Formats: sequence, structure tokens, C-alpha cells
Amino acid sequence: MKKEEGETRLGYGTSNRERRKHPRFNVDLPIEYSPTGIFVKHGRAVNASEGGLLVYLQEKMEIGKQLVLKLFFPPGSEMNPIRTLVQMVWIDTDLGEGWGDYRTGVKFVDISPVDLDTLKNFLRGLSSP
Repeated sequence: MKKEEGETRLGYGTSNRERRKHPRFNVDLPIEYSPTGIFVKHGRAVNASEGGLLVYLQEKMEIGKQLVLKLFFPPGSEMNPIRTLVQMVWIDTDLGEGWGDYRTGVKFVDISPVDLDTLKNFLRGLSSP
């Protein structure tokens, strides 16, 4: 079969794996977040990287919405919580109504160099044997 000009061919036998900029680590960390800056809500971070988090939130958010988020480290870690501005990049809509928490991917939009260093040190500790 001849390829027409401008036509693209699908590659056969190639992998369609997702390429991430930063490695992800499974975690179970409490978060506080505020969509309005007034009321604080609670959730959990279950996956973390230098670029963002996988979180469970109490309410469904729109993609693109920004939140102030505070991430708490395990007791005894001697790390201060970090505060960051995050943006919703995806929401799992397959959980259905009444699930209770909304699985959401967020990326860091504004994080201080000190807080980013704290996060990097924490993640480095998770990758050490």
C-alpha cells in the first residue's frame, strides 16, 4: 500500500507508554486544600513527584482550577509541611456518584524553592534502599 503525501502511518509493535518528566512515588500523606482561600478541606496525596501529586479530594473540581494546597509529611520526619499552588490537570470520572472522594491529578504551579527542596529530599528518601 502506497503512502499518500501528508498521510501518517501508525507504528506497529511500538509501545505507547506514558513518559513522565519526574519519577512518581506511592505515598499516603494528608493534605489540606482551599479552593477559595477561606474554607480549608482535607484530602490525601497517594502519589507524588517533583512535578505534582495524585490526590483524593472531597469535591469534584474543574480541570484548570487552581487550589492552595498544604502537604503534610509523616510524623517524626522533622519536615515542615509544604504550601503550594496547584492546578487540576485531570480528574477520574469513572469512580461514580457517591464514591466520596475524587481522584485528581494536580501539577505544581507555584512552589517556593525551599518547599521544593523539602519535597525532593522526602522523595529521595523514598527511593533509597
